[in-house]
Parts: sequence; C-alpha cells; structure tokens
Amino acid sequence: MTKSGSIRCGIGGWTFDAWDDSFYPNDLPKKRQLEYASRQLTAIEVNGTYYSSQKPATFAKWASEAPEKFVFSLKASRFCTNRKILAEAGPSVEKFLHQGIEELGPHLGPILWQFMGTKKFDADDFEAFLGLLPKALNGRPLRHVVEPRHESFLVPEFIDMLRRHGVAAVCADHHDYPMFADPTADFIYARLQKGTDETPTCYPPGEIDAWGERFKAYAAGNVPEDLNLIAKDKPAKKEPRDVFAFFISGGKVNAPRGAIELQKRIG
Repeated sequence: MTKSGSIRCGIGGWTFDAWDDSFYPNDLPKKRQLEYASRQLTAIEVNGTYYSSQKPATFAKWASEAPEKFVFSLKASRFCTNRKILAEAGPSVEKFLHQGIEELGPHLGPILWQFMGTKKFDADDFEAFLGLLPKALNGRPLRHVVEPRHESFLVPEFIDMLRRHGVAAVCADHHDYPMFADPTADFIYARLQKGTDETPTCYPPGEIDAWGERFKAYAAGNVPEDLNLIAKDKPAKKEPRDVFAFFISGGKVNAPRGAIELQKRIG
C-alpha cells in the first residue's frame, strides 16, 4: 500500500493552570491560548461539552481561531450515555448534536461517547444506541467513537457490532479500563492515560517511540503486532485509517509536550 491515513496528536482542552508555566509563553494572554495551542498541536479533545451545552457562536469562535486541518473532538453530553437504558437516549443525542456543533465546519473531528465504568455490555441495548448515531449532520459526515470502560465489552460480538455501524472504540492506554485495539471504522481513536507529571514528556521517550510506530501501522492499514486483539479470527480490512491520539489525564502537566514529541516521531 502506498497511501496512509493522517495522524493527529493532541491533548484534552486548552485551559489548565499548570500549562501557563509548562506550555504557554509567559506573555501570552489567556484569550489567545487556543490560538497558540492549535498551532503547536493538530487536535484537541473538548471535555466541556460533556458537562454542558455550548452556543453556536462559541463553536464558530473556536473554528475561527484554529488553523486549517486542525480538528476538535467533542465529548458528547453525559446525559446521552449515563443512563440505565441507552435505547432511550434519542432526545438527548438530538439535543447534543443540534446545539450548534456544525459551526465547527471542517474542524469538527470525532464525537466521543464515553460510558461509566459500571456500564456493562447489553448487546441489544447498545446496538439500539448505536442506531441513534447519525452518519451525517446537515450534510457533513460524522465520525463516532465509543468508550466503554467495563471488561464485559471485551468480546468479539461487540467488535462485530461496531463494524456494522462503522463506529470506533477507544484504544485506551489506561491502568484499569479496557483497550480496544481492533480497527472497526475508518479511523483509530487513542487516549493515552498512563503519563506522569514527573516525566518531562508525559510518557517516557521509549513509550512515545512505540506508540508512534503503532499509529503509523494503523495509518498504513495494518494492525500493531504488540497490541492484543479481541476478534483475532476476524481481521479488519486492510485500508488506510486516520488516527487521533490524545494525551489525557495522567501526566496532564506535561501532556502538550508528549503530544509534540509524538508528532515529531510521526513526521
């Protein structure tokens, strides 16, 4: 194969007090932090949309401050996913999608649907939820990624379900949550959460090297040989995939440096 998907590296949000010293220039006004961050990185995962709705003008402002090809991944509202019966989430899903996110235009990246760690896999209910996620919004294609955090999802049936719907699952590098390394959509979404504040680059250089190689393999249409697959007997179609990789949570103080170092590895 000669073609390869794009690889974007980023962090969660752009406002964090510790970054005033560890990431942003000393004389940079806070109102220009997004402008600066979006020029050092290639993607940002927005967590604020998980807790509250935003105005269309807010999304438009974010888009106006970001350079071409930069994308925002939006974490969907908790009211969509933190519920006993997911099949009943339709009104909440509609409300989230129609709050004005289309104002991001080409800067709109994947939408992350995150579930509580106590949420177990119920095949019928989860498939009903996936059926609520539209393929497009006002003519613009949408990409969806789910983040189950209960081990009951570690079954081939779940992987088959995601592939039927063209939805990705988070490749989570986490001490407790499961990792879904099987490609199930036309993109890979990774959340790297094992960093430490004591490590200047969030993750040790050797681990950043390793993840860089994994992401290049995914982008080229392959699967990293050192990650465990759930549906080993049903390999994914070999095709280029875009990759979105975020340094999240663990080692947050140095997460921007980790993302920058990962970008260097990818080239």
